[in-house]
Amino acid sequence: MARIGRVERATKETSVEVSIDLDGTGKVDVATGVGFFDHMLDQLGKHGLFDLSVKTRGDLHIDAHHTIEDTSLALGAAFRQALGDKKGIRRFADASVPLDEALAQVTVDLSGRPYLVHSEPTNIAPMIGPDYDTTMTRHILESFVAQAQICLHVHVPYGRNAHHIVEAQFKALARALSDACVLDPRRAGVIPSTKGAL
Repeated sequence: MARIGRVERATKETSVEVSIDLDGTGKVDVATGVGFFDHMLDQLGKHGLFDLSVKTRGDLHIDAHHTIEDTSLALGAAFRQALGDKKGIRRFADASVPLDEALAQVTVDLSGRPYLVHSEPTNIAPMIGPDYDTTMTRHILESFVAQAQICLHVHVPYGRNAHHIVEAQFKALARALSDACVLDPRRAGVIPSTKGAL
């Protein structure tokens, strides 16, 4: 059975269309109008081996906040939809990814309960490019977690360059999500929980 999620989200601020195939090859086609955010979504698809399509039109004449937030909410909802009943998945995974001087550590539980723990250096540059506020990284993760209904811990113990600090997080997130989604033949048809539900 295909594990594909498709979500459309329309408000007065944005129009978002997202599709994700958890068993893809890393084919990515994204366009949000926010260049650095597109670059991060490309990391997510490529390193997670997710086929990911994102089309967002937002009120960029105001700023990038609504565009990034609503895209992240839709992506989380599509991810949750693609997971289906979660039978046979590994559920837990972690990944550490370096990017030059920065290191990102991500641990995930596809638990059905949204919870985020996030820490990164506080003295990084406030902007990457013309329209990516670096405080949005946490908000992206909050929005994704809220809709995906997963437990996510992201920790960047060190790093200097803002681009490296953020990109390492997305690469590590991609690897951890991909590993947690893997279907384990020893768990075929079984939900990995003593509760019998996730």
